[in-house]
Amino acid sequence: MPRGECFAHLSRHRRWDRDAGEPSGMPCNLAAALRRADSFLFCFDQIVLPIFFEFRMTKNSTESFTLGHSPDPDDAFMFYAIAKNKIDLRSYRFEHRLEDIQTLNERARRGELHISAISLHAYAYVTDKYALLPCGASMGDGYGPLVVRKRRGGETAKRRKASGSMLQRLNASTSDDDIRRLLRDCTIAVPGKLTSAFLALRLFLGEFNFTVVPFDRIFDAVETGRADAGLIIHEGQLTYAHSGFEKIVDLGDWWKRQTGLPLPLGGNVLRKDIPAPVRRDLSEIIRESIEYGLMHRDEAVAYSLAFARDMNQQLASRFIGMYVNEFTRDYGATGREDIRRFLTDAHEKKYIGVPIEKRN
Repeated sequence: MPRGECFAHLSRHRRWDRDAGEPSGMPCNLAAALRRADSFLFCFDQIVLPIFFEFRMTKNSTESFTLGHSPDPDDAFMFYAIAKNKIDLRSYRFEHRLEDIQTLNERARRGELHISAISLHAYAYVTDKYALLPCGASMGDGYGPLVVRKRRGGETAKRRKASGSMLQRLNASTSDDDIRRLLRDCTIAVPGKLTSAFLALRLFLGEFNFTVVPFDRIFDAVETGRADAGLIIHEGQLTYAHSGFEKIVDLGDWWKRQTGLPLPLGGNVLRKDIPAPVRRDLSEIIRESIEYGLMHRDEAVAYSLAFARDMNQQLASRFIGMYVNEFTRDYGATGREDIRRFLTDAHEKKYIGVPIEKRN
């Protein structure tokens, strides 16, 4: 009740002596009590209510938040509980924006979305706008993006004419150094310059010739001869063989051999201009959504099948297991060290043009 209404209510039950400043004919202890009530109402009106209404306005000033993620089964799995109201959303609403990862990276650089999945490569460029959440990380522990080529024996006419090319001399026992020498003479189709896959390939290979192609058109680029090899992310890591391609190098395997760490690929970020209490709510909601998916795996996988391009339930479940795991619950100390190492190495080699923060 506003202070004015409180006093109006109080005045109906007592008569004030204007000269004395106290209720006339009342015992002293009651008058003292009323003075204390006056003091309390003043404090309540001038201090408590403003704080309360400021918090209510802060909490409800933006009830709807944009949530960006890729249209892939692993992201769909993570955000299933939010999309289908399986958990307490604390009166917030979420507008899901499904975009390919390169588009999400570019939108993050412009600060367009409240919450977004993002490549950890791109995160280096948005630390002024976004905080990296400890939940929602995608890390390849001994596996990751692949460089592939068209399988020998299934080449196009153009490839048959180039049967003596460098790529034709690669085989399973070829060393990393030999692969580097051969790939440097090739054009590689990549899914975007801000992707972690692209940064990992630069760390492995150094400078190389590339062409940027939407991630779901990379097989086509290699098939038609626009590129000699392709950098494959998402479900292509599991479907490349069925599509007639063979692996040249697994960057997650290479990184694990080099560092003993999983390859950090993606994470979730939250805009820093959102009030701190709301940021805590949103972070907790995302964590609970991931937990719900992991605890109700069958139903979350079934939901994710709608986003599984060229994958049956078994393959989709396998893919989800690769990138939604304990690191996704909370990347912890290992994940923090991993991200720091990945970005710092890239900065030292001048592949990242911004300073790398000491903490993540």
